[in-house]
This record gives sequence, C-alpha cells and structure tokens, in this order.
Amino acid sequence: MTDTSDRSLEHWSEAGRREMDAFYALARRDYELLAKRLDWGRLLHGRRTLLDVACGSGKFPEALLAYADLPPEPAIDYALLDPSGFSIAEAKRALGPPFRAGAEHEVTLQALPPDAGPYDAVWAVHALYALPVAELPEGIERFLAAIAPGGFGFVAHAARSAHYLRFYDEFLADFRGGEGTPYTSSEAIVAALGQAGAGDRLEVLRIDYHGEAPLEDRPTVEGYLQRCAFDDTVPLEAMEAGERLGPYLAGCRDEARGVWRFAQQVDLILIDATGP
Repeated sequence: MTDTSDRSLEHWSEAGRREMDAFYALARRDYELLAKRLDWGRLLHGRRTLLDVACGSGKFPEALLAYADLPPEPAIDYALLDPSGFSIAEAKRALGPPFRAGAEHEVTLQALPPDAGPYDAVWAVHALYALPVAELPEGIERFLAAIAPGGFGFVAHAARSAHYLRFYDEFLADFRGGEGTPYTSSEAIVAALGQAGAGDRLEVLRIDYHGEAPLEDRPTVEGYLQRCAFDDTVPLEAMEAGERLGPYLAGCRDEARGVWRFAQQVDLILIDATGP
C-alpha cells in the first residue's frame, strides 16, 4: 500500500460519506456519459458473468441501469472486487436486473485469487487511480487473466491532463511537500496493457467534458475536492490560498456563468470488445 492508496481506503467508509456524497454531486456526470457513450446492449449481449474491479459505490452499474436501456433478462452474475468492504456493500445495493450480485472479493486487483473467474466482462471504471505505477504491471496482468476467452475488458480512466490528476499533483505539492504517490494516468494504463502484450487488442476513445457546480455552493465543491484528494482535513479556503493549487482553482472558476468548471479528459479503453 502507499500513502495515496492508504488514504483512499480510509475514506471508503461510513465516516467519509459526507465528502463522498459531495463528490458524486459532480461526478455522477462521469458515469452518465460513460453509460451513454457506448452500445452497452451490444457489448453485454450474451454475457453471463462480470467482474467490477474496484467497484466503489456502484455508480457505474447504477448509470447503466438508468441510461443504457439494458434488458432485465437474462441475468448477469455481477462479481464485486474492492479492498473496502464498505464499497462492496454500497455497490451491491446499487445492482438491479439484469445485474445479479455474485462473488465478493475484498482484495486489491493484484491480490485477486488466480481461481477467480474468468469472467465474460471485466471492467474498472474510474477505479485505478490509487494503483501505483510500480504495481500497475501486476494489476494489469491479473485484469487480463480474469477475462474469459471470447470476453471483453473495459477501463475508463482520466488522462494526465484531466482535473483529477492535475488537481492531485498540485495538492501534493502544496500540502504534502511534493511528496506522495501521484494518481496513475490512463496513458500509463494503456502503456501497461501494451507491455502485457494486449496492445493490438485495444480500442481507445476519449471524451472531454466538465464537472460543474454553482460558485456559491462552496460546501459541495469543498467536499468534492476533498474527495479528489482523499483528505478532508484541508478546507477549500486553504486550497485557494495554496501556492500552486490556488492559481489552478482560480482557473476553474467561470465568473461569467457563475460556476466552477473542472475539465475532464477520460479515456475509454476497450479490450477485445468486438462483441459476441
């Protein structure tokens, strides 16, 4: 574990619900766009087993049920993987037909038992930021090994230029003395997939959008940013006064429209996703 992954795990708990709810006030858009961007009916047609890696609070299956127009039958056995038991319980509550709660793996991706699966679909949606680059090859190898023959994989992850990574870099500089483990980028994941021999099996699409909140809604923005850093000890005022984070956040304010705008660039990484 690292400083970043340790703090991430600590905040996936009931004690972290306040900033988690504030975070999703903006970040639900992440999942809505993903649910609308691809033909999930085609991708999931004929699939009977699925593994959700670092399942979080189940916002992706929740978005699929709301926006992807999936048929309720036949059932898809939905396995949940996360080192946080809190997250597994949250994600399980979000499931509905065709998703049926399946196996629960309270482990990191790297520690997924070799006899788990394989699965017709394996996905990691805004899930691998705290996976250190040094451990990424092992995690990617386990991810690929979990995909059954004829199955597909999917990773949705922010790029180096996206708010999640830029904000966290500036946060570490101002409030951790430049020390700490940066978030892993989508570019690093694509590179690791290539190094694992899956380069010719990939399709990578990018979506650009903004997470927005009213300028006056400072409590929600504070909780959102605290969750982005997995640190609820630094108030928004301190962030705005930061040597590097202050100018970054000033650039996220759209005074003319009266909103905060956090720019996201997210890569959709599809592995063997040609459909059954």
